[in-house]
Order: sequence, then structure tokens, then C-alpha cells
Amino acid sequence: MLKLKYENVTISGGVASGKNTLLNNLKPYLLPQGWKFTSGGQLLRDFAKEYVQPVASLADKKFHNKLDNRTRMLLTKVGHYVIEAWLAGFMARDLKKTLRVLLICSDDALRIDRVANRDNISIEQAKKFIREREEVNFAEWRKIYGNYNFFDAKYYNLVIDTYSSGPIETVGKVLDKLGYDHNHVNFEKKSVNYRRSHSS
Repeated sequence: MLKLKYENVTISGGVASGKNTLLNNLKPYLLPQGWKFTSGGQLLRDFAKEYVQPVASLADKKFHNKLDNRTRMLLTKVGHYVIEAWLAGFMARDLKKTLRVLLICSDDALRIDRVANRDNISIEQAKKFIREREEVNFAEWRKIYGNYNFFDAKYYNLVIDTYSSGPIETVGKVLDKLGYDHNHVNFEKKSVNYRRSHSS
């Protein structure tokens, strides 16, 4: 296994910021090194199977705390994980061995276009989806964790704007920060295509 500057990577960001694309683009480089990959959605689904209670109360504070503890355990006890989730970086903000990446998209029109193309919905439906998803999530998280700005740059080691940074450039920035020697790597062949990067 390559000796890298960090033992884990978290990928955070809002709707259509490119989180899933970056996760997939890191796999060709880190899977051969024995790294493991998961997402907040997958962790939630796996954990919900074990934590038996009515679906309506899955989002209570106790459940969130148990899920957060599971996430931190993967980062601190298991290691060599890439975790893609909205709050993964915030949850790992005190873990020095975890590279915390925040993806933003400074152009709302592009985010709307990504969602419309990804989900095959209208522009208006995409606008509504983004607004409601983010408003509901942040309101819920502030009830549980406190009045934080979860996407404050101070919690992250690397902030990338996927409006100006395409998928190949983005994965390159993360690998550079990890200390991955990729002088002879062809990013074009290992990365998913540009259009897909705009839909995650």
C-alpha cells in the first residue's frame, strides 16, 4: 500500500456538487491500494437494518448519534476509507488523518441543470427539489447538532468548486493533497466522463 499523507478521505457537499462522481473517480487509484468506499446513503441503509425501530422515527437524535459513531469508527478504527456524505467532513473535523474535501458549485443554474438531467425532470422541478432537500436537511441537522454552518471552509482541508473544476482536475487535486504520485497516470482513462460529473 502506498504511503499517503492521509489515511481516509471524506467527500462532502450539497445537491449536485459532484460528490458521487469524485467518489467513483478515486476508485481506480485507491481500490488497488486496499482502500474501501461507501456513502452516507449506504451507511444509512446498512445501519437501519440493524437498528430496528419504526421508519417514521429513523431520523431521531439517538439514531443519528449511533450512525455518526459508526462513521467515526470506520475512519478511526478501520481506516483507508473514502466516505461520501453531506456531513462526513463535519463529523470528521477533528480527525487529523482524514482528508476532508468539500465540493461546492458556485453556479446554481448548473446545479439545477445537473439535477434535471440526472433525474430527467423539468428545470422547475429540479429547483424545487434542491431547495426543499437542502432546507429540510439543514433544519433537521441544526436541531440535532446545533446551529452550525456545516459547509464552513474551516472544517475542511480542501474546497473545490466543481463549476470551474472539471472531474479530471478535481480528482487530480484530491490525489495531490493525498500525496499520491500520479506523474505517469492518464486521468482521462481512469475518470468517468465529464457529462456524468455534472449529474451527481
